[in-house]
Amino acid sequence: MKQIPTKEAVGHVLCHDMTQIIPGQYKDARFRKGHVVREEDIPILLSMGKENLYVWEMVPGMVHENDAAERLCALCRNENLDQNGVKEGKIELTAAIDGLFLVDSARLNAVNALGDLMIATRHGGTAVRKGDKLCGTRVIPLIIEEEKLKQAEEAAGSEPLLKLLPWKLKTAGIITTGSEVAKGLIQDSFTPVVKEKLAAFGIETVQHRLPGDDMEAVANAIQEVRAAGVDLILCTGGMSVDPDDNTPGAVKRSGANIITYGAPVLPGAMFLLGYFEDGTPICGLPGCVMYAKSTIFDLVLPKIAAGVPITREEIAAFGEGGLCLGCEVCTYPNCGFGK
Repeated sequence: MKQIPTKEAVGHVLCHDMTQIIPGQYKDARFRKGHVVREEDIPILLSMGKENLYVWEMVPGMVHENDAAERLCALCRNENLDQNGVKEGKIELTAAIDGLFLVDSARLNAVNALGDLMIATRHGGTAVRKGDKLCGTRVIPLIIEEEKLKQAEEAAGSEPLLKLLPWKLKTAGIITTGSEVAKGLIQDSFTPVVKEKLAAFGIETVQHRLPGDDMEAVANAIQEVRAAGVDLILCTGGMSVDPDDNTPGAVKRSGANIITYGAPVLPGAMFLLGYFEDGTPICGLPGCVMYAKSTIFDLVLPKIAAGVPITREEIAAFGEGGLCLGCEVCTYPNCGFGK
């Protein structure tokens, strides 16, 4: 940095905050560190008693933090992310819609590993609402080498590091198993819970069947609901290893390709996920979904609702973080469950 007369400072970058005090009215930084001095700033600075200023020497090949933050932001943003104005070298992105937030972790890590710059995001694979904060970018020094930014752009590649996908699925069918429910011996308390969870993603339950426990009857109910053209099929109950728990067999008999029966998540270990040839997902929901605040169903539903296929490897990766601690006051999704 160097000291120069204030009258000669236009276009230069301030090295520290400049506080203005107006008795009884104002006491705060009038100009922040990193501010690029403009012609109209000169009278104000002189009125603050600043005859000389300490500024950074901008040399060829160096980029100011505000401009650098813009370039980092450009590596992240897609059409469903809103950008705020740059402030003290920082830019934040927020959700323009409700949807599924995705992060390309490998490319993000490659950018952040370069040093002298950073992109911080919330966890990917999660549901977000319009207005939620998703990402912040800035460089660490006040000015940064152009070459370092070029390296970041090369590491990021041509596609945005972040995606925000709208909810795609609109309708669902629920098959509630159990002869005790079909015969009216007990009230169905499972279906209302599932309907409420689906509604949070804009999915309306338009089909419902009560086939009992018989495997053939459950398989037929699945086929009936599928023929009705729903976007998602859910089977509730009958997912454990008891002899009369026939849901997994019925799902297989219905023609679905089972991705996984079982998940490294508690609660939710007996979860089943499959897909039909046309891409329609089908889930077998264990009983814990009925009474536990957060389960495997909450972890996979955002991707399902956005129409993003889930692989066996992704289910396996839930193992680390897949143990719900059953906190007295549940704060999910603002906790480590599933992350």
